[in-house]
Order: sequence, then structure tokens, then C-alpha cells
Amino acid sequence: MSYPLSDAGARYPSGSTTASPAYSGTFIPEIWSAKLLDKFYDATVVAAIANTNWQGDISNYGDRVIIRTKPTLTINDYVAEQTLVYERPSSNVIDLLIDQGKYFNVILDDVLEMQADLDMMSLWAEDAAEQMKITIDTDVLSIIPGGAVVDNQGSSAGRISGNIDLGSDVVDGALTIAGQPAAGEIDPFTVISRLGQVLDEQNIPETGRWIVGGADFIAAIKRSNIRDVSLTGDGTSMMRNGRIGMIDRFTVYSSNLLPSAATANGKFLLAGHNHGLTFASQMTKVETLRAESTFGNIMRGLQVYGRKVIDGTAVAAAVIAVSDH
Repeated sequence: MSYPLSDAGARYPSGSTTASPAYSGTFIPEIWSAKLLDKFYDATVVAAIANTNWQGDISNYGDRVIIRTKPTLTINDYVAEQTLVYERPSSNVIDLLIDQGKYFNVILDDVLEMQADLDMMSLWAEDAAEQMKITIDTDVLSIIPGGAVVDNQGSSAGRISGNIDLGSDVVDGALTIAGQPAAGEIDPFTVISRLGQVLDEQNIPETGRWIVGGADFIAAIKRSNIRDVSLTGDGTSMMRNGRIGMIDRFTVYSSNLLPSAATANGKFLLAGHNHGLTFASQMTKVETLRAESTFGNIMRGLQVYGRKVIDGTAVAAAVIAVSDH
């Protein structure tokens, strides 16, 4: 059998029109590693800063939880032989509506499942759980600034003093924070102490207070002179919920999910007590089923939840911009 030389110099068997894959180099086996690349997720903090007192009262989307509050009684002056005036106390009620829902819906084709050497459904379920937490955390944190009372935010905060500057969400209204402050800047501890005073003037308990700051704010703390004397605690749970330590009665958390302010480069620094924010959630549906329009298994899940600032005096918001020195 003769093997004529082609124009490209490769030899083909007589009557053949294509090169042999073994000689042309086009057949190269793919090797899929069984070890997945690690994936890192944003730290979530809502479980640490909100109360879940009414978690067990919900079961489905659209549920409504009626929260009763304590009435405020009137104290009157008394003189001898006077006729007493009766008061019939009534308390306000707060509606916690389970009006938020998030879902995931994925399909694993039978062919891919047969060829895969990993449990794809389990991997996807783990990622869905993390993405669900991140999405819900972002949503819950976004409502806190709007839920704080007027005395707990802005450039004239303070129920009693009325002169505490927490920055404002207007052009150039943010406080400039720096680890080593220059003219016109303040150190992280100053804004933390201002937030503490705001809550003190609202008679908020000292135990259970929290602050959530962005990564840049936490870095400013570490660059400041207070890093050794005011930051206490350990980072045992930091990978789980971003807990950094304690400063001035606040447990400090780091989160990359904080809402941005309208002012240029401004971001909210949130503080409060878990009495002020409530959160109730239920993973109502997690199911697998066969696909109707193709060959494969579907996995889907639905999580419903409600979130509300139920006491605006127990949360506060500062608007800050962090300098890099």
C-alpha cells in the first residue's frame, strides 16, 4: 500500500480524506479533577444582629404575625381627697408580614449525571444555601437606615443632645474616617462613641449592642491607635458571621453587603440592639422532581421571610467615607 505525500507533508492511507487522530494530535483526553476549587462567600450577619422571636409563628408566604407592644402608662399628680382619673391602656400592634420570597431552580441532565464523577446535586445545594443567605442578608441590611428614627441618624442626632454628627446622606455629607486622621477627619472610635451616645440617649440596653461596618472601616480600626486597647475578643467565629471583637459595648461585625449611601463614596455604618430588628424565615419547599420537557432531575427550593425594624429607637445609622491612611 502506498502513502502519497500530501501538500502539508502529512501521510494519509490511500483513499483516506482525513488524518488519523492518533497522528494529527487532535485526540487529547480531558482529565477532570475530583477536587473542586474552593469558593469563598460573603460573611452574613443578620442572624447575629436581629431577633427571631416570631420565627416559629410562620409557615408560608403571605402569613401575617401580629406583634403586641407594651402600653405606656400616664403618671399623674395626686392631692388628698381628689377623684382619681381612670386610664384604659391600649397598646399598638406591629404587623410582621411574610412578604418576601427567594427561590432557586436548577436541572441536572441525566447524561451529565451519568458522566460526572461528583455528586453535582449536593454541590449545587450547598452553593444555593450560601447564595440564599447572602441575598437575604443584603436585603435585610438595606432596610435598617430607613427604619431608624430621626434622632438616630443625620448630622444633628441625639434624642437629648440633638448635636451628634453621624454624617448625612447628601452631597459631601459623609464623615471621613481614617485610622490616622488628618485635618477634617475622625478616627473610627469617635464615630463608634457617637453611635453609643445616640443609643444611650434612647435608653437602649448596653448588653446585646452591635455594629456592622464594611471591610474598609474594619481596616481603619486596625490602622488606628485603638486597635490594641479597645478591640477585644477573638476571631473564632469570624469565618461564619464576620465577628471581629468588641469596642465600647458593641460587638463589631464586618460585612461586604452594607448598602451604599447616595452621597459620593459614602456607605452606611449600622449600629443597634437586636431588640430593634426582627427577622422570621422559613425554607418552605425543597424538592426534587423529574423534568417534563427533557431527561433530567430538577432541584428547587423556596425560602420565605419577613423582616422589619420594629423599634426605630434601637437602631442607628452613620454615613461614612473611609480614607486610606
